[in-house]
Amino acid sequence: MRLALTFALIARPVCAASPIAEVICEPTEVLHSKLTSQFGETRQAMGLRGREQIMEVWTDPQGDWTMVVTYASGTSCIVAMGEHWQTVMPQDPA
Repeated sequence: MRLALTFALIARPVCAASPIAEVICEPTEVLHSKLTSQFGETRQAMGLRGREQIMEVWTDPQGDWTMVVTYASGTSCIVAMGEHWQTVMPQDPA
């Protein structure tokens, strides 16, 4: 009986803890306003991801960060968040 219980416990999937349980989407103006006013974040970096999406990184002075995808449709979604953001200056290749 103990052996069967051990195998049952091992076979169970383990769910990783996530700071966001699901992707959070809002109209772009609403999400940007929340990041600025509620969380004190400012956009630090952005780049194109295809013709219809912009990837953005927002940070606050304490080092918390939020990654946002902004779509051409006018919707933005938080896809990741974390802490201890550090800005790294490019090294001179010479």
